[in-house]
Amino acid sequence: MLSRSAEGLYWLGRYLERAQHLSRLLRHQTEALVDRPVEEIHFGWLRIYGSLNRQPPVGSLELLAQDAYSLADSYTLADDLTFEPTNPDSVWSGVASGRENARHVRHCLSAEMWTCLNRTYLRIQGLTIQDIWASSPERFYAETVAEIDTFAGVTAATMYRDEGWRFLNLGRSIERVQLSSALLHAHITAAEGTQDVSEAAWTGLLRLYHALEAYNRTYSLAVEPRQVLDLLATDARLPDSLSRSLDMLSAELAAAAPSPNDEAAGAAQRLMGRMSALVNYAWLDRDDPRSLLRRLNAHGRELHDLVTETYFHYPVHDAPLR
Repeated sequence: MLSRSAEGLYWLGRYLERAQHLSRLLRHQTEALVDRPVEEIHFGWLRIYGSLNRQPPVGSLELLAQDAYSLADSYTLADDLTFEPTNPDSVWSGVASGRENARHVRHCLSAEMWTCLNRTYLRIQGLTIQDIWASSPERFYAETVAEIDTFAGVTAATMYRDEGWRFLNLGRSIERVQLSSALLHAHITAAEGTQDVSEAAWTGLLRLYHALEAYNRTYSLAVEPRQVLDLLATDARLPDSLSRSLDMLSAELAAAAPSPNDEAAGAAQRLMGRMSALVNYAWLDRDDPRSLLRRLNAHGRELHDLVTETYFHYPVHDAPLR
């Protein structure tokens, strides 16, 4: 496979995973606007912007007691995270960039994949924050999550299992590890900086990972922060846990095609081993989960660089003529 095609599929996977992740966060956040306390709404925005390491357009996020101001700020923040084209992390940017990469690697996709993704892009393209805010913003985010889930299902059902399949899943897996480690880190940071964080904030985190029922079965109905983090980080039975995501990433990296850059490929495999060890072994003895999550996130960025060097932008050496 051409390195250009492999890179396009890799980024297609990353962009769609990013758009879906943020849509899930924003669905949860806009649902909270209806009846949750202003402190909980403020906590949610802190967590989202902290996980993205992005400065909000309203400046620093201040906790205001008036519901009217909170709702106005939420409108501005949701616009920045959903439709702002200059924000590379916005939902619109993720879908648009994913679709553009798909257009360049159209020959690697099934017709059903292209139709599914194009439908999502066309639905979002002409919308504004006014359009979705006037009706039901949470429904817009739920539909976006569902459509990207549908794309994943169509991909699993119709895509040819060649190298392109591996690079698409490799991109999704790296992005998922990056996003999850950043979100858990931001949640802990926001919780430590907020007085009297409610149990609802930790329950909401479980819901984001579709993990509330699993938590209740594994532990109890009482939600304890340490146990929540343990479940979301180390339980490989949970599809979106860090442990499960790292297992998937390791499998895709191992199954990727042989690289012309053996040195970078070996470094990527060794780094992958260190990342897995952080969650599967070091987590059990952790004193500071934030530090561990910060290291995992940094390793994820390093792994992306190594994958790029290994498969996409590797050096080409002159060979003697024969």
